[in-house]
Amino acid sequence: MKFLKIITLFFAFLLGVYTVNAQSETCSDFKIKHFSKRNPEMQKKYKEKASFQYDIKYHRLEFFFPNIDNQYINGAITSYFIPVSSGFNEISFDLTDNMQVDSVLFHQNKLTVFTLTNDELTINLETTIPENVLDSITVFYQGVPDAGGLGSFEQSTHNGNPIIWTLSEPYGAKDWWPCKQSLDDKIDSIDVYVTNPEAYKAASNGLLLSETVDNGMKTAHWKHRHSIAAYLIAIAVTNYVSYSDFVTLTTGENVEVLNYIFPEDLSYAQANTPNVLDVIQLYSDLFIPYPFADEKYGHAEFGWGGGMEHQTMSFMAGFSHHLMAHELAHQWFGDFVTCGSWHDIWLNEGFATYLDGMTHEHNLNDDGVSFDDWKQDNINYIISQPDGSVYVDDTTSINRIFSGRLSYDKGAMVLHMLRKYVGDTDFFGGITNYLNDLGNGYARTSDLKSHLETTYGNSLTEFFNDWYYGEGYPIYDIYYSQNQNKNVTVTINQTQSHNSVGFFNMKIPVKFEGIDKDTTIWFDNNTNGEQYMFNLNFNVTAAQFDPNNDIISSGSTTLKIDTFDKTNKVFVLPNPARNKITITFLEKINPDKIVIYSNIGSIAKTFSKNKQSSYKFEFDISDLPAGMYYVSFYEEGKQISKKFVKN
Repeated sequence: MKFLKIITLFFAFLLGVYTVNAQSETCSDFKIKHFSKRNPEMQKKYKEKASFQYDIKYHRLEFFFPNIDNQYINGAITSYFIPVSSGFNEISFDLTDNMQVDSVLFHQNKLTVFTLTNDELTINLETTIPENVLDSITVFYQGVPDAGGLGSFEQSTHNGNPIIWTLSEPYGAKDWWPCKQSLDDKIDSIDVYVTNPEAYKAASNGLLLSETVDNGMKTAHWKHRHSIAAYLIAIAVTNYVSYSDFVTLTTGENVEVLNYIFPEDLSYAQANTPNVLDVIQLYSDLFIPYPFADEKYGHAEFGWGGGMEHQTMSFMAGFSHHLMAHELAHQWFGDFVTCGSWHDIWLNEGFATYLDGMTHEHNLNDDGVSFDDWKQDNINYIISQPDGSVYVDDTTSINRIFSGRLSYDKGAMVLHMLRKYVGDTDFFGGITNYLNDLGNGYARTSDLKSHLETTYGNSLTEFFNDWYYGEGYPIYDIYYSQNQNKNVTVTINQTQSHNSVGFFNMKIPVKFEGIDKDTTIWFDNNTNGEQYMFNLNFNVTAAQFDPNNDIISSGSTTLKIDTFDKTNKVFVLPNPARNKITITFLEKINPDKIVIYSNIGSIAKTFSKNKQSSYKFEFDISDLPAGMYYVSFYEEGKQISKKFVKN
């Protein structure tokens, strides 16, 4: 067969190349929202692999596509590694079982003992490599990759033209090349060679060093000399046309934005991709300069319903501001610093979502949505269900990892609330230190927490326990009053949407409005029923909880208590309550009778007349069944009633 002959000649050529060079080369919003539309068979569960006992240093990845009309790959992967344990005499890579390993080259010899079972390629080296000594090995393989996960290796068409593209996050790199798929060992550098028919162009990571043509086949050589996670390595091949935009950072660095575009979409792309240039500048000014400025940033159009932040070249379904801003943000958060576990995916997706939001804050968006509106949209999605943590409790579920409600939107709003909690100076300072200290590596949530605590100067344990590990959100009932001297009293009550959090310790904003002025005060709220007293130099006519949508909350209320109207100046703490309730008035009263009624109007408890006037009354309700009740005070023929809930 002609096809088989081409494969045979290709591997013969590679074998010759590696015989000469293998030992001499130096080492140097949007996913899950579209994932649900894919074949349910693709939504299978995966397991995280334990680390192998070596430090990966370098890969040379060579791929050969005699045509791109079918889903088939021929590859040769050279891996440089350093053993981190003694007695190292075998090496393993992640690779799916349906791939065929043709041969393994080690020290210019073909190895004969290797197995591919349970998605793990294990190779007997026939010798022991000393600990901390650099060595290399080459695996030749071929087959039809399993397009698992989010579509790890796909062949499709656009406008009648064939395309091959990859998307390996979270567990799909092993579907199309032998790798170390862990989240604890980045590859120091890579070279990617893609050979395909001359009519097509191949996109990948880093710098395009050359495109050479031989006998109707084109080979693109991409070089990337920054640390990279296995899942961020990618290729795409089709009839691309290319062009570049450029931005000069305030640091003086000139960054190329290289665009590989479907010909039918060229005019659309050229009109939109320049919009990302100001966003590159914004992110560089807010945090650190674009981390891969010595190479490029880029877009490659592909056949999926979203975008993927492949390092230095995001794969894109379109070029909206929203999508470009999100995928660009990942170059800092997700690529330069990568989550060290899929439990912590919010370090990728929460940040990218929040940075997209910050383009609204800095008026770089083109959709007319204000930052406050953007936050409200996120909050609305988060509170559409009463539960769910930012922490991913099930990393075998792709749907859970890429939950738009929790990993993306709640993650973004938790970052915003952290910013409000510690202040801009400490927030941006801590994030900048986080990037500088952990760049080119992996991070866990504890790393982010410790960096923010260092700049803030206080513990954030309670905050992270509530908002990262805990589920749900707070609901506030805020009571305020103002006397003749303009002294204001505020009482803040809180309930929770989910019982995983007993109380959300938060700083919460309330806007107080007068006829011709207003002010917003942030209250450090650490206990239920906490009361605050202060003076305002104007008469308050209205108050609003969270005027700029800075807090994840739902159903919160703000109620003015008129100190001259006993029917409106009483409130219950806590509410709901378990053992005891406290009824507080802003003026002393001396009721003739106090009665607690059930929800259906029957008397649950009656309390005798107090001996003297008081503004605070405490009652034991531990013996009441759970449910809704009304407490009523009777004085001089008047009745004052308030509702409460017994847990």
